[in-house]
Amino acid sequence: MSADRPQYGEYATPEEQRARAGLPPLGHQPAPASVPPPAAPRAQAAPARRSVNRVDRVITFALLGFGLVNVLTSIGGYTDLGTTLNRTLELLGMDGEFTNFAAARVWGIVAAVALMAGYAGTVWLAFRRLNRGRSSWWVPLLGFVVTMLLVSACVAVPMFGDPAFTQGLVNPPAG
Repeated sequence: MSADRPQYGEYATPEEQRARAGLPPLGHQPAPASVPPPAAPRAQAAPARRSVNRVDRVITFALLGFGLVNVLTSIGGYTDLGTTLNRTLELLGMDGEFTNFAAARVWGIVAAVALMAGYAGTVWLAFRRLNRGRSSWWVPLLGFVVTMLLVSACVAVPMFGDPAFTQGLVNPPAG
């Protein structure tokens, strides 16, 4: 294409452009009788929000409440993960004592932050779906599963890095 070639409609007059578009000339006013009557308003002009089932709301709020209790009661155990894992060794009847306290301190805090972030994300998504009128009872369940997988991975790092735990897994206590 040449740079001198005109672009589409560049040399057309406004009247020619309107004629091509099927519009009346600029100075022409249509007769009042030819004006179409205004369209009747539609029953649902704007997209209506679906109403959320009351049972769905109750289940969602109950599960979020249960999750909040879980988060609040679990934070202490994650921030002192070394002591928690030492108690776990005793409860499982494994010989030895937990010694990987440095890793437990770091990964316990990471697990607590992941737990709080997972819960906050779950609440945000559940309320977002509720506000849009969508079913949301499943969001706390899915949020719990995803969050606990992430938190369990954080706890597994110091746990499997400890000789007492790995020895207890290789040679489980008889009983």
